[in-house]
Amino acid sequence: MRRRSSILARIAGAVAGAALAAATVVAVAAPAQAATLTQVTGFGSNPGNLSMYAYRPNGLPSGAPAVVLLHGCTQNASGYFTNSGWQKYADLWKFALIVPQQASSNNSSSCFNWFATGDTARGQGEALSVKQMVDYAKSNYAVDPARVFVSGLSAGGAMSAVMLATYPDVFAAGSVVAGLPYRCATSTTSAYSCMNPGVDKSPTAWGDLVRGAYSGYAGPRPRVAIWHGTSDTTVAPLNAAESRDQWTNVLGVSQTPTSTASLPGGTSLEVYGNDAVRLYRVSGMGHGTPVDPGTGADQCGNVAAYFLDTICSTYRDALFFGLGGASPSPSPTPTATASPTPTPSPTASPTASPTCVTASNYAHVTAGRAYQSGGYAYALGSNQRMGLYNTFYTTTLKQTGPSYWVIGC
Repeated sequence: MRRRSSILARIAGAVAGAALAAATVVAVAAPAQAATLTQVTGFGSNPGNLSMYAYRPNGLPSGAPAVVLLHGCTQNASGYFTNSGWQKYADLWKFALIVPQQASSNNSSSCFNWFATGDTARGQGEALSVKQMVDYAKSNYAVDPARVFVSGLSAGGAMSAVMLATYPDVFAAGSVVAGLPYRCATSTTSAYSCMNPGVDKSPTAWGDLVRGAYSGYAGPRPRVAIWHGTSDTTVAPLNAAESRDQWTNVLGVSQTPTSTASLPGGTSLEVYGNDAVRLYRVSGMGHGTPVDPGTGADQCGNVAAYFLDTICSTYRDALFFGLGGASPSPSPTPTATASPTPTPSPTASPTASPTCVTASNYAHVTAGRAYQSGGYAYALGSNQRMGLYNTFYTTTLKQTGPSYWVIGC
């Protein structure tokens, strides 16, 4: 039987800012298919006493990827699945979702215990329970073991960092949304100072904490995306920079970005190394998961408490994970032309006449059909690389949906 101190109730009020009360969950229309979020039992010894939910879209092929979603405090699996936008892309691009759910008996506000050493160590507690859910999906859903990813909000974001640190052999990449560095806190008391104002450590000190989570591991490390609102008063924005320092150190890249870009919703993107780490700062956004409701290819989610209308972070993360068929990762090698296979737009109409524009890459960026990062131009929506960002390289772009352009016509 797992012991939980009553002091956890004190942290709930602060960390619960990451969450959506079950009563405030906004319902959306059911998808036009029979697939539903379903509870799974008997997935393992479950030392963390968590519940497992899974979503498998109709037509899920063998060897499909999987994404683990970790909710915030006072949230549950259904609420995060409904509002985060992940179902849209799971249906579109055919990957499974694994959604752990915390129990109130573990934490009075249903927070994942990202600050408890017994739950954040490899082979123990809640971390092991989540890993057992992944093992179950590999065995029963034929999930590709090389394409498993994790994402979470606040307490779930901190737990996402836990999974990346303790099981680098399981996860290929992850996303930390309004979260914290791994092992920033090791008690309920230290959790407060980690959340706000945050804790400053050197990149090496942060990196050592991750390396110590699986001592002796010499294999590849997962890539990491970090999201944070610049006006977050629950989990201070300092945590985004500290997480950046932690993961760039672990992945052996500089803390100086190799490229930057401006994205919709007042979002800035900093890319580190060869797209090993991404840091998204959402200007003026408070504490929550960035969403952007709508039918566009790059729109997703529902606005609710702690689901904030800015930019669809799920779309960007799905592409970062490589789930959309076209990699958005900038390449450090100059290329004169680029003609990867286009990623279909979910809003493209087979009968509509496409809009085609031939112009310099500079003109495309200026007109909003593309964006630039690291000296290269990328088609808006599909993120296909068009070549150097200047007035000499010319590309033909075709619009296949709102704010969605692909190379060619």
